[in-house]
Amino acid sequence: MGRSDNQQSNASINEQTREEYVEERMKDHSNFYKEIYHNLYTINDFTLGLWFFIGSIFFYFEPLKHWGVTLFVVASFQFILKPTIRLVHEFKAKEHYKNQYDEQQHS
Repeated sequence: MGRSDNQQSNASINEQTREEYVEERMKDHSNFYKEIYHNLYTINDFTLGLWFFIGSIFFYFEPLKHWGVTLFVVASFQFILKPTIRLVHEFKAKEHYKNQYDEQQHS
């Protein structure tokens, strides 16, 4: 970013409130940053389905039923992780952009 680009960026930041700045940044959110959480979400979904599938097969065999129930419990816990991953991503991104706004206001 050149000097005039930086000056334009700072000028537009000065015209925005912190909340407006954060909301604008969230719309243009970095693909790299999104990719990390997208991958976590996909891995969680894949393993969740795998545990339910294996657990269901285990229920056909009496000696494996205990392990089947265990896999169902693990997969059920992963259902809790799905929105948790999304919330952590949202909070961390907003906090990042709030800090970025504050730093640019003080420079």
